[in-house]
Amino acid sequence: MNLKTTKPANITTCFHCGDECNTVLHYDEHAFCCVGCKNVYELLSNNNLCSYYSIENTPGKTQINPVLPQAFDYLLDEKVEKKLLLYKDNSLAKVTFFIPAMHCSSCIWLLEHLYKINSGILQTKVNFLKKELMITFNPSLASLKDVVVMLSSIGYEPAIRLNDIEKSTKKEENKKLFYQIGVAGFCFGNIMLISFPEYFGLDSITKGTFSKLFGWLNLVLSLPVFFYSAQDYFKTAWVGIKKRFVNIEIPLALGILTMFVRSTYEVVTGNGIGWFDTLAGLVFFLLIGKWLQQRTFETLSFERDYKSYFPVAVTLIKGNEEIAVPVTSLEIGDRIKIRNNELIPADAILLNGDAQIDFSFVTGESVLVNKVLGEIVYAGGRQKGTTIELEICKKVSQSYLTQLWNNEAFSKPKASAILGFQQKVSKYFTIVLLLVATLSAVWWLVFDVSLALNAFTAVLIIACPCALALSSPFALGTAMQILGKNKFYVKSTAIVEYISHINTIVFDKTGTLTLPSSATIQFEGKPLSDYSKQIIASMVAQSIHPLSQKIKNHLQIKKPLTVTSFNEIAGKGIEGRVDGVAVKIGSSDFVGIDNSKTTKTKIFVSIDNQYIGFFEIGHTFRKGLRNVINELKQANYTQYLLSGDTEKDSDAMLKYFDTKEKLFFNQSPSDKLNFIEKLQLNFSKVMMIGDGLNDAGALKKANIGISVTEDTSHFSPASDVIMDASVFEKLPAILRFTKNTRSVIHASFVLSLLYNLVGLSYAVQGTLSPLIAAILMPISSVSVIIFTTLVTTYCAKKGGLQ
Repeated sequence: MNLKTTKPANITTCFHCGDECNTVLHYDEHAFCCVGCKNVYELLSNNNLCSYYSIENTPGKTQINPVLPQAFDYLLDEKVEKKLLLYKDNSLAKVTFFIPAMHCSSCIWLLEHLYKINSGILQTKVNFLKKELMITFNPSLASLKDVVVMLSSIGYEPAIRLNDIEKSTKKEENKKLFYQIGVAGFCFGNIMLISFPEYFGLDSITKGTFSKLFGWLNLVLSLPVFFYSAQDYFKTAWVGIKKRFVNIEIPLALGILTMFVRSTYEVVTGNGIGWFDTLAGLVFFLLIGKWLQQRTFETLSFERDYKSYFPVAVTLIKGNEEIAVPVTSLEIGDRIKIRNNELIPADAILLNGDAQIDFSFVTGESVLVNKVLGEIVYAGGRQKGTTIELEICKKVSQSYLTQLWNNEAFSKPKASAILGFQQKVSKYFTIVLLLVATLSAVWWLVFDVSLALNAFTAVLIIACPCALALSSPFALGTAMQILGKNKFYVKSTAIVEYISHINTIVFDKTGTLTLPSSATIQFEGKPLSDYSKQIIASMVAQSIHPLSQKIKNHLQIKKPLTVTSFNEIAGKGIEGRVDGVAVKIGSSDFVGIDNSKTTKTKIFVSIDNQYIGFFEIGHTFRKGLRNVINELKQANYTQYLLSGDTEKDSDAMLKYFDTKEKLFFNQSPSDKLNFIEKLQLNFSKVMMIGDGLNDAGALKKANIGISVTEDTSHFSPASDVIMDASVFEKLPAILRFTKNTRSVIHASFVLSLLYNLVGLSYAVQGTLSPLIAAILMPISSVSVIIFTTLVTTYCAKKGGLQ
């Protein structure tokens, strides 16, 4: 097996990652794009793990820019290790990592066979949906750093961020609700079974002997339902009473309590078998609805702050040494080294190097900012270019970015100004219920005292708002599932209903209305010959500047020419000689062209000391943007644009928005937050749609915050909804669907009222029997569930949501 290098005659793809090979490395009769990919293959081959490539074609990740082992030195720090490890003793340690590169069955297979690569690894377990890998290893044979370096070397670098080591407790899965549902379901089924003879009048054969026995059995079975499964309804009702707030749990708790007390009285006195079947069935269905309400997309993180994006460690320069230290341990005066594409963790002063800072992470402005020596570089900026050295001037906890996060919008719980239908109705429903029950009792006190108590309790039982309590969770739960299938992931079922009340929509521009990884590039000037294209492509290929890379990708030249000299001047451009020809590419001043009034991003080109034209680079807007804006306008939504960018794209945005009064540029994160607050003071129900950390404050402040992301497994700011960017066109349909879902809830409420009226006609007469209640209440509950589920699903299909 010999390694050799060749220039590709035709397009060749890498056997490991599938990327196109500019230079092909042959090894073991396979082609690789870089030494890193070849090394991964060699490692797997030596450990008999090449089945990795037979499960999926080209399953790996490119290793052109592998992470150096020194980058993980911070994992040797005992404090960091202690916070990351779930468990550790002398022979066993456990840790769970988030693996962004995990994407297919080959990944799962390889990650579950890591013990073949490193004998210190004892066991691995993959949670593919959450992209999590739990590793059990022997710390005496492999350190935490060894494990991470090994994962990184095969293309599965864990995403370890600052918030991972600052979590004080891990939220445990709440199993109590499942136990409550199980207990209620078991008791409900058995009570129904025991009550069958009573339903069909068969107990008359035994002259009531078994009726009394079954009554006591039902009482015993109802005890865990009443005291365990239904306990949360009593707790919530009591909290509502103490706060003088009438919630839906008050009439529910009142109905459950009345059923239990009256049924117990009837069994103890021998006057009947009670309403225990109705009680258990009601609690069971209510808990199923509660489970639907609490369901969420567990694989997504809706609550994130700046620590979710910051690295755990940074390179500290101490004398002649470079050591990796935790970001949290940085002090004022510390000197740090930041490499290409690394995030700056704290406000610092530039000491050395060519700083080309991308602040789009914080401000939304995608243009690189050139910083000079002695200038402050704020936290959250990302270096693009060569390595720079900085001196910390503020701690991480005191940086500009942290001050933004200390705004009260983040520190206070988000209380929606939008009330759900259940919340609005429950107050009036409870008042009417108590009024009808009281009037019935007063009426029979006058005409027949023996029926007064029966009438009062019967009204409370039959009018218990079970159908109302079930309609919202089942309709909203079904809607939540449908939206999830359409890659629109809501934080909770309540958010679905809140969205239906929105009347104002605020858009971020960069990354939300535009494609972050795409751009329109057009050359204006003398027509470019193939040779000129080769010269330009060969020159820009030497630069790591994002604009240079965009031009290179646009030209798509496969055979670059020889570059004999190259010089990159920060903030100006690049110059050198390609195939013996002098080339300058950059700003108008750098090339020597007068372009003082331009509002567009332009890259000017000079070849052989002759100006030939410029590349104009613009944003690529999302597919269907015009239709989305127009449909929302027709639906009477007020729309605004808030952008951290300059006004260079104002003319382009006017093609979509009606007037400049709705367009706001140069907006800082705090400006966006304040803008949302002003709209809310004018009684607007605001939905904010953004994509970056610069939108986090506005997303948090808005009534509904939607985070748009190209990959739902990657980071996104805290929000109520995570929307996959590929379904942006469906936004109007989604908003219509939420309104239709709200209408379904209203219709199901009317249906439940009809059942209540039928039941009340018996209850107020004091003649309501347990048999009628046992039939009517389950029918009303089941029919409301079926109605809301089927109609909600129909509305989704009719609206184009599958």
